[in-house]
Formats: sequence, C-alpha cells, structure tokens
Amino acid sequence: MIAVVSHDAGGAEILSSWLLRSSESYCLVLDGPAKAIFKRKLGAGKITALSEAIDRCDWVLCGTSWESSLEREAILSAKIAGKKVISFLDHWVNYKARFQGKAATQLPDEIWVGDTDGENLARKNFPDSPVFLKANPYFEDLQIELEKMQLVHGRDSDEYSALYVCEPIRKHARLQHGDERYWGYSEEEALEYFIKNIPAIGRKLTHIKIRPHPSEDKNKYNWVKQGSQVKVTIGGGETLLEEIAGSDVVVGCASMAMVVGLLAKKRVICSIPPSGGLCPLPQKEIEHLYILVSNMKAVPNA
Repeated sequence: MIAVVSHDAGGAEILSSWLLRSSESYCLVLDGPAKAIFKRKLGAGKITALSEAIDRCDWVLCGTSWESSLEREAILSAKIAGKKVISFLDHWVNYKARFQGKAATQLPDEIWVGDTDGENLARKNFPDSPVFLKANPYFEDLQIELEKMQLVHGRDSDEYSALYVCEPIRKHARLQHGDERYWGYSEEEALEYFIKNIPAIGRKLTHIKIRPHPSEDKNKYNWVKQGSQVKVTIGGGETLLEEIAGSDVVVGCASMAMVVGLLAKKRVICSIPPSGGLCPLPQKEIEHLYILVSNMKAVPNA
C-alpha cells in the first residue's frame, strides 16, 4: 500500500493523476487545496492521519508544498519508520526551499520529476539524491482534455482577452524569508505592472479575467475593477483549462498555470516587474513583459 501525502494544488494535481494510472492500493493524507482536487478527480475518499498512514503503508509518495510542512513531516516520519519515501516535484522554482524546515532539511529517498527542465534543475540542486525522470501524469491528462476541447486550434472570437493567473507571492516570501518583498515585488505590484503596460503586448485587450490562486480569497483582487479601462472579471468559477480556453494570452509571474497555457498553445507572458528580475520558469516560449515594455519604448513615438 502507498501512503500519498499532499497539500498544495500543484502536487495534488500530479499525484492524483498518477493514482488514476496506478493499480496499487493507497491511503490518502491530505490537507489544504489537495482535498478538493483529489475529490474532484478520484471521488470522495477517506483521509487518513499521517501517523496511521505511515504505519499501514509499504512506501510513501509525497508532493511538495510552500504553505505547509505536511510533506516534510511525512518524509521524516517515513524515514524514522524505515519506509521508502519519494517526492514528485511539480514545479521549477525554489526546489531547495520545498524541503527546508525550520530545524532541518528533509530530503526523500528519491526525487521524481515530470520533464527534462525539472530533471536538470533537480540534479543541479540535489547532486547527491537519486533523481528520476517520469512521464508527467498531470500533463498527460491535460493533453487529453485539450484534445477534447480542441484548444490547440485556438478559439473563434474577434476579442483579444487575457487570463491573469495569481500567486500569493507575499505570503510565500514572508513564510520562507521573513520579508514580504524578498523577491523584489509583490503579487499586487506584478498585476499593477501588467495593467499599466497592457499596450506593450501589441494587441488591444477587451477583457482580463483574474484567476486567484486556490489558496487566495476570491475577493482579493476586486480592486482591479475600479478605474480599469478594460473589462475585468474575477475567475476561478471554471476549471483552469476552461478559463484558458476562453483567453488568448495567459499572464502571471511563475505559476504552473502559465506552463499549462503553453500546452494549450496560448501566448504566455511573465508580468514580474523589473524590480523582481527574470522569470524563474525555464520554458523559453514564455515572453517577458519588461522586455516588451523596453521594446515599445525604443520605438519612436511609441
């Protein structure tokens, strides 16, 4: 039996998709956004306490989290119990921080990654840990849904709209480094930078849909509606793919949703302002808003 441990949304998407392809029995240790994701994809299931799951299981499969110590506790508990523990990385940034607790770093016995970019980063960050490249089951599920929705062929509309995908950047910076502006910007500043520089994207936007992160309050970004020259709505009522389907460009800082936008053949732009430096995502197809702004200013009469 596998004990599957998950809190944050990204890891929950990968682990739940992995379980859909597995024939092994499992027990679930879930908290935070992972609860709703596993319920949506696997149906209602019993959530087991970590200590009970470690006692019952043969090995442990974890996600990684920014907002919770659950997976790090699972790694430590599994090692104390002599059970093999594997972490499936779901992103491309802050790898070391995902395993660092207040007292010590808790590394698993193996690290799984779902793409070559992640593999290269993991080997660089964890040279002494076994790193294995696996098929990304979440991306495989997305590709199936994309084909069903025919997103790869674009959408039939004369409008040009943006889906802005948010992240609780201040919260992450405060929890990890004790400074809300550790990375040189906040989520509000990045969004304001995008709103201020919409002309730089080279198309006239008719609609911006702002999708809060699953851990954020749905009303957090209502302030953007005030005084905006473009129609602004708050998203999150549909699935990520549905909201990507209704947009022409996906904008954000370093969200997994931006990579999903690339899978859907959408234009993707990083809105990190100049004070925050380069986009940490390794995908070369992602455009950088500050470069678009610089290019626009370099054109006479722009």
